[in-house]
Formats: sequence, C-alpha cells, structure tokens
Amino acid sequence: MYEYLQPIKQRFGIIGNDPKLNRALDKALRVAPTDITVLVSGESGVGKEVIPKIIHQNSIRKHGAYFAINCGAIPEGTIDSELFGHEKGSFTGAAAARKGYFEVANGGTLFLDEVGELPLTTQVRLLRVLENGEFIKVGSSKVQKTDVRIVTATNKNLIKLIDEGKFREDLFYRLNTVQIDLPPLRERQGDIHLLFRKFASDFAHKNGIPGIRLTPDAIQILEHYSWPGNIRQLRNVTEQISVLEEKRLIDATILQDYLPDYQSHLPSVVFSEKANFDYNKDREILYKLIFDLKRELDELKDKISGHTKPVLSSGARQKSYRDHQAPSDDVEIIYTSDNEIKDNSPIFALKHEAIEINEQPDESLSLQEKEIDLIKKALQKFKGRRKKAAEELGISERTLYRKIKQYNL
Repeated sequence: MYEYLQPIKQRFGIIGNDPKLNRALDKALRVAPTDITVLVSGESGVGKEVIPKIIHQNSIRKHGAYFAINCGAIPEGTIDSELFGHEKGSFTGAAAARKGYFEVANGGTLFLDEVGELPLTTQVRLLRVLENGEFIKVGSSKVQKTDVRIVTATNKNLIKLIDEGKFREDLFYRLNTVQIDLPPLRERQGDIHLLFRKFASDFAHKNGIPGIRLTPDAIQILEHYSWPGNIRQLRNVTEQISVLEEKRLIDATILQDYLPDYQSHLPSVVFSEKANFDYNKDREILYKLIFDLKRELDELKDKISGHTKPVLSSGARQKSYRDHQAPSDDVEIIYTSDNEIKDNSPIFALKHEAIEINEQPDESLSLQEKEIDLIKKALQKFKGRRKKAAEELGISERTLYRKIKQYNL
C-alpha cells in the first residue's frame, strides 16, 4: 500500500514498516506542496526532526534556506533576537544590527522544535508572522515582511499548556493546521529489531569491528521493552553493547544489563506494577511462601487434635463465641433448646468428617531442596519452557535463568 514511500525512507534513512509510521510519512508528502503550517507531535527521541526535512525537500521551497531551531535551547532573553533580529544598541551587548531567522530564511522553511517552550511574548510575535507575514526587529519600529514556511514540533501536550495559561490558544490553532503524529518506539514492535541491526551494522562499519547479533530470547526482550527514550535510546544501547561486550552474540542476560529499570510482562508473586528482578528478594518471597504453608498446616493439625469432644463445653463455647464472631467453614453452628443455654447462643462443633488428618513424618525442611523441587516440577510440567515455568512459580524469567544455572538443573 505504501510502496511509494521506499525512496523517501532510503533517502532520509528511515527504517521500519509500521502502519503508523507509514501514515505519518504519507501525510508529510501530501502537505509538502502546500504552504500550510504543520505541527509534528511525538515523544522525545522518536525522530520528529525528519518530518520537516521531508516536507521541505518535497516542496517548491526546496532550493530555499532551511533552518531548524530548538526553541528550548535558546534563553528567554535572547529568543526574540534570534528569531526576529535586533538593531544596533537595542540592548546591552547589541554592538551591531543582526538579522533573525525569519529574515534569512525568507523563501525557505523554518522548523521550530520544542515550540511549547516559547515565552508568551514571543508567541505573540510568532502569531503575527503566521497571520500576515510581518515582524519587527527588537529595538526597531519598522515592519518587515517575510515569506517563510513554518513547521513546528513538540513533545508536550499543548492543550494542557493552554489550560495552564502557558500557551496561546489562537497560536495553537494557527500552528496545528495539519498535525502529524509519530508513534513511540514501543508501538512499533516489528521495527525495533530492524533498527537495532541497522545501528549495530553502521557502528561496526564505522569503527572497523565485528557487528553484534542477538539470540532469540534477547530479541524478545528487545521488542517488549518500553523504550522510554525511543529511537535515541535504542541507538545508544546498541553502541554501548558494541563497545563494551567482547561477545558478538548477545543473549538475554547481557541485554537486560543495558536496559534501565527493565520490566517484565510476566506476573509477579507480589501484586505490584513493577516486577522486581533482585535475586535475593525473589528468593526471600519463595521461602516465605513455603514457611507460611508449613505454619498453616501445623496450626490446622493443632487445632483439630486439641479438641476431643465434638461439642465444646459451656465455658469454652462462650470463649469461642467471643473470639470467633464469624466461624470458619470448618466449624458447624448448632442451636439447642437445652435449659442450660437460655440465650439460644450457638454452639461451635468441629466437622470432623470434613477434615482427614494423615499423620506423616515431617518432610525435609531444607529450603534449597524445596526450591529445587518446585523448579523441577514447573519445568517438567511445561516440558522445559522456562517462560511458562517462571509464570507458574511467580518469579521473573531472569531469576529462573539464574536459579537453573545455580543449581545446575
């Protein structure tokens, strides 16, 4: 469907075939021949800067100037001078007149990145340029004309900034004639490994070293990681591994060490939004479960063996009623018309037939043996599939890898 995008992808070094990415590129090509303003939105690191380049190079302005300005990197006190220019002596340090970007980019394209960082006073000046192509230099009273195509980008929610009084609503609608949304890397799951291979190949070629490759389990982790830094983070991780690791085949254990705050999508023993991959804590949780099960079994045995009569005595009955307002399923409530019980209070009788006690010798209390036994049973149950076994045990897959290695299973 989007075969015509391949030349564009090759020209601008775009990797991937995600439908959302293709839709964004398609929109960029459609608006390029016009002069309407475009707002590119997306998280930091998704590659928003490539969209205005595509628009400029496919427009009638492609032979004109192209400038990309990071509005968040320019101090508030000098942003007006940078964009619109200033006259000599207009402020301290203005030793000579200076042209601004709107003047030197006349006939071309101006890309304003992080437009949400613009001060309100600068937003007023920008709105005037968009409405009638006019601007005034700092320290001047002369109105000048310019013919510039404006493309802006932001990783912020401009609607929220409008509600907070930090961004002008009228400017937003002037900038947002057409909005192009670039998807975050985590939503381009099928493209992640392609990008990794590209970055690894480019880095190896540039530095004259063998390229790195991923094992299947490492690829799965790579594709399911959240990538908060998006493409920029993926490139950095690829280059770090290429430099620091001697092995050229990277497995899951190695890869996870380069992913900050790596989160598994497997269920955890504890109900938490984040799975904890600390080995000692996972081991502690497993031991606690074993001890709790053992304690509950012992308490149940003591409770039953301590009652020789099916019906409690009156004193014991009163104590039981006070201590157990809501009897358990193992206790039967009996009401009697005996004269001794005038208040028709309930008698608690244990249901001996519901519980069968098999006295057996205590099993080994070695925590290590029980842990090994649990892991073996889980692996046998799922025929060696470690991911399923980890889910069954309620621990992370990485922790299961370590335990298998530790116990030589």
